[in-house]
This record gives sequence, structure tokens and C-alpha cells, in this order.
Amino acid sequence: MSLLKVFSDNNASDFQEFTEFDEIRQQLADAGIRFERWQAEKDLSNEATQDQIIEAYRESIDKLKKERGFITVDVVSIHPETPNHPEMRKKFLDEHTHSEDEVRFFVDGSGAFYIHKNQKVLQMICERNDLLSVPAGTKHWFDMGPKPFFKAIRLFNNPEGWVAKFTGDKLAQNYPRYQE
Repeated sequence: MSLLKVFSDNNASDFQEFTEFDEIRQQLADAGIRFERWQAEKDLSNEATQDQIIEAYRESIDKLKKERGFITVDVVSIHPETPNHPEMRKKFLDEHTHSEDEVRFFVDGSGAFYIHKNQKVLQMICERNDLLSVPAGTKHWFDMGPKPFFKAIRLFNNPEGWVAKFTGDKLAQNYPRYQE
């Protein structure tokens, strides 16, 4: 179940919680964050390749590429046996921004995005079929959890892919980590 927690950016113990899709979408939209649900156009096996996954969501991907000008698409798959996953997790736990939108569609598994905006921290736990788009310049961080498991489609305007600008703010350390 997708879950949104909305905290004050100065109190990690006080929050509102949202579980209904329309409420989550509205809360995120109020912060300028896009949240959608996609369905595969074809059945996928657990062993589906990157090309098969992209093809299964082709219509939704192409629509978003046309609308937002994305150039490249790939699939990232992280699981507990992924080499160096603790170091990968640590890399994403510090607050940062990007010069382009960060778009993730969860084909499987889950992860938590934390968005710092308007004196709030929004913890969005994304699961299968959730699409989240964090606008360029928005302060955020991501936690895949200590035993990560997710497959996500990523769309980029920059052919080099993920490039972060870390803020140096230690705010992220004050909020609960994602434990799945």
C-alpha cells in the first residue's frame, strides 16, 4: 500500500498520514509533485529483461517522454544480493537536488522518497505501479531500506543520467529511515 507521511521540517515526530490514492495525489500535487499509477500493457515475469519491462509500459512511457521531453529510459533493479547495496543506499540518503526532474516508476518492490518543500518533509513510500516525479531543483532524498527490493523505470533529460547536487543540510538524519 502506498503511504504518504507529511511532517513539519522541524519536528519529525508530528505527522499526518495518507493512504488513499486521491488524497496522496492531492497532497503531492499541492507540493508540485506528480503522482500517478500505471498498469502494464503486457504480463511480465519476475525475470523480465529491461527491454521487456519498457515494452510493457511503452504507451505510458512514450506519453511522458513526449510531454516532458525525456531522452533516455532505463530500468534499475536493486535487491538484497546486489553488490555494494549498503553503499548505494548511503549515497541517496543525503538531501540533494537535480537539474532535471527525477522520475521513477516502480515496476516492483518499494522505496521511500523524502521531499523537503514549503517547510514540510513529505515521506512518500512508493510501491508497485506508482510513478513519482520530483521537479528539478526540489530538495529530496531516497531510502531503499536495509534490504532493498525494487525495479524502477527511470526517465532522463540528461543522457548521462542521475546527477545530484548535495545541499550539505543534515535534515535527512532527523527523519525515520525506510524499513519496508
